[in-house]
Amino acid sequence: MDEKPSETTPPSPRLPPEQEKTIAFPLTLNTPLDRRLNRKFDLYILPWLFGIWLFSFIDRSNIGNAKLAGLPEDLHITTGTSFNVALLVFYIPYILVDVPSNLLLKKFRAGVYLPTLITAWGLVCTCIGFTKSFAGLVVCRLLLGLFEGGILGGVIIYLAMFYRRHEVLYRSGLFYCAAPLSGAFGGLLASALGRIEYGGYNKWPWIFFIEGIITVLFGIVCFFFMPDTPALAKFLTDEERDWALQRMRIDASGATENDVDQEEFDWHWVRMAIRAPQMYFCAAIWFFLLVPLYSYSLFLPSIVAGMGYQSTIAQLFTVPPNMAGFVSVIVMAHFSDKVKQRGVFVVGGTIVGICGYIMLLVSDQNRVKYAGTFLIAIGVFQASPMLMGWVGNNLAPHYVRAVGVGIVISLANCSAFIGTFIYLQRDAPKYALGHSISLGALVLTLILTCAQIAYLGWENRHRERGNRDERLLTDAHRLGHRHPRFKYTL
Repeated sequence: MDEKPSETTPPSPRLPPEQEKTIAFPLTLNTPLDRRLNRKFDLYILPWLFGIWLFSFIDRSNIGNAKLAGLPEDLHITTGTSFNVALLVFYIPYILVDVPSNLLLKKFRAGVYLPTLITAWGLVCTCIGFTKSFAGLVVCRLLLGLFEGGILGGVIIYLAMFYRRHEVLYRSGLFYCAAPLSGAFGGLLASALGRIEYGGYNKWPWIFFIEGIITVLFGIVCFFFMPDTPALAKFLTDEERDWALQRMRIDASGATENDVDQEEFDWHWVRMAIRAPQMYFCAAIWFFLLVPLYSYSLFLPSIVAGMGYQSTIAQLFTVPPNMAGFVSVIVMAHFSDKVKQRGVFVVGGTIVGICGYIMLLVSDQNRVKYAGTFLIAIGVFQASPMLMGWVGNNLAPHYVRAVGVGIVISLANCSAFIGTFIYLQRDAPKYALGHSISLGALVLTLILTCAQIAYLGWENRHRERGNRDERLLTDAHRLGHRHPRFKYTL
């Protein structure tokens, strides 16, 4: 990613003398030390992030499984849009807390802050099982959104503390594949829990009881094992810890000279994030992508039931499409980091998802419709972590990334106001309105993705020609991702 200095290119800013003295490693990629570090981070970090995202998606989406197990009937919300309102209110606090939560993550210890959120929303999920009214359900969904709201941005920032820019996407895929897996696992679990009748609580409450308790226990375990930063990772040797910090400075390509522990908050970084065009491109792309992703996650059991399958069978039939999405996330994330590209994979995923929705809309055969759900899962799920990695790759340094990622997630999640209301009970069993809006959203995703690829390529060419070198004349250490040596990931 770095350019070689030439006669027409100003010399790259030097590291402070006290940092230069610590460099005792080759400044190359894929050294044995790099590989050893990544193996340790993969072992000590990724399992916890995978579990966090798995339980996050299970606990926000299990209301769709509870719907088939009798929740609407017991809470007397079988008519109108009350059920959709219960889905929607989750996203109000979820959207509002993104940026503040990311800044809190930077201020407090990540290894304490993230487990606190997990434990809190697990307790709320458990309490949903005790709900006896629509008002109680709404309050619980609001609290669930409040505590889950900081997780996605927090995990993106957390990964960027440990891995280089073109190592992050594969790791993002490894934790994000928990989203489709949650649909598969949640469907299997709900098919069993939805049959329990004990102590006056019949069927659907047990989905929340058991899944909530498991989340709480997982959150408590995370308190003891999640490291805060590379500098505080007890599982690293002194040599590994020094190189973990040094390689992140090198990977920044001039965007920052500080370690994540040393960077201090400055409103300059907030303004830089707000003025970044790539942030708004990613927000718009992700907004339209999340319309089908959220509606698919919440309403797949209803879509399958609309094909004529009964409750338990419909729950089980949600497993294979979600498993297909699970595999696609891992495979595409691997190749994305290998070729250092993001946009082309989003383009490919949206095209596959478009084909899936067309099959749902035009076919009268259940086998064709069911095949369409596979294409949607394969296309939509793998595109979402691409965008997570894309926005994180192209914002620097850490505080710019924290603010920018929070804004992107906040804006993108406004799509929930659409996604939760496009599959209405009155449209069952074909759900033509929901399928059509999701199809249109993917078309817009495709167009905007191509536009961002064009913009980033244009900016990179200007930097390669030296057209941005005048920025080095003043405050080169405060340029962040605007530094001429910083190349955007396409």
